[in-house]
Amino acid sequence: MTPAHSPAVTARSAWHDVPRLQVRRFAALAMAEAPALAEEILREIRREYPHLPVVLDESGEPMALVGIRRAIEVFVQHLEQSEGRPTVPPGVFQEFGRGEGLHGRSLDSLQAIYRMGVRLAWRCFAEIGQRVEIPPPAMYELVDAGYEYLDGLVDQSVRGYAEAAARQAGERLRLQRRLMELLLAEHHRGDPADALTERAARVGWTLPRKVAVGVLLRPAREAVAPAVGQGVLLDMEYEQPRMVVPEPDAAGRPELLHRALTGWSGAIGPPVPLADAAKSLRWAEAAVHLMERGLLPAGDVLYCTEHTEALVLLQPEELIDDLALRCLAPLTHCGPTHGRRLAETLLAWLETRGGAPEVAARLGVHPQTVRYRLRQIRELWGDEIDDPDRRFELELVLRAQRLRGVLGEAGRR
Repeated sequence: MTPAHSPAVTARSAWHDVPRLQVRRFAALAMAEAPALAEEILREIRREYPHLPVVLDESGEPMALVGIRRAIEVFVQHLEQSEGRPTVPPGVFQEFGRGEGLHGRSLDSLQAIYRMGVRLAWRCFAEIGQRVEIPPPAMYELVDAGYEYLDGLVDQSVRGYAEAAARQAGERLRLQRRLMELLLAEHHRGDPADALTERAARVGWTLPRKVAVGVLLRPAREAVAPAVGQGVLLDMEYEQPRMVVPEPDAAGRPELLHRALTGWSGAIGPPVPLADAAKSLRWAEAAVHLMERGLLPAGDVLYCTEHTEALVLLQPEELIDDLALRCLAPLTHCGPTHGRRLAETLLAWLETRGGAPEVAARLGVHPQTVRYRLRQIRELWGDEIDDPDRRFELELVLRAQRLRGVLGEAGRR
């Protein structure tokens, strides 16, 4: 905003009171100094920040010099007109901010550069003001206007910086997704080693020796991505987000994931060599499927390695069900309640390999009750109950039924 007007002050400003002839003389001298002033500002910037890249426009002139000169000229033109807010030159300063974002620098250095430019410009304008005898109050307003103009330049740069950051983030997510797709592919075409190395390098991901793959269940439709930490690949585009955890057994990794995934549920597959990541994903998906059916505990992110029995016995449902029909056929005519008690007793006997007292202690019943049930079991199965292969099949089937909730836990009956 020019020093001639401020929304907070309705009275005429000191700059408005400066005779028009003096204002025009000031503007003419300032406009004549603009090219040299722009070059001086750029020299100081390069001296203070020697690592800043020099980008040339189509004519071969540094874009920074063009932008600085144009910013000075626009500001001076508005001083001469004494009306409205100085319009920040579009494009150039937005491009400066975009460049800072693309080169991974913060906006702090850019704002420091702008402040340096304003100080140098003010020094030049103050000298011109003395030459044409602009009153001090009007020059003070000029300083305020200069810093307000600076805010406009910063706003443009912030916009460019944000655009660059958004594009970079989007590009990184796209490259990371392509890396995960290759990593989790069941069947690779040719040797994927070179492709993996190339894609990992593009996102700055160090190829680990082992990985574990997780599948997550969203706590809410618009849930914010969990802060799983640097190095963990996360793809939120899936209905059930996926993540690839490098070196899952590394010190501190489980604790970090536990904190980051608070409020989420899902499963993390077993650690596998990098080339077998798809296998870890397959087990994590199986565990999540069992969670959704209520056969594994929900409400947290569980580790497949801690639920191996359930994953092994509950996954091949058709095979286990067929085996159960054959192995438990002798219980068909016993009635539901009695048949279940005999099955629980049989499982306890198979697991303990003990006599009636040990089985009774496991079931929480009297030993005499166990003896009676064991006699019935032997009558139903005959000599087959002594066959190691048949006992193994029976234990598999009965353990699977216990995991499904068909049989009670040991010690409950």
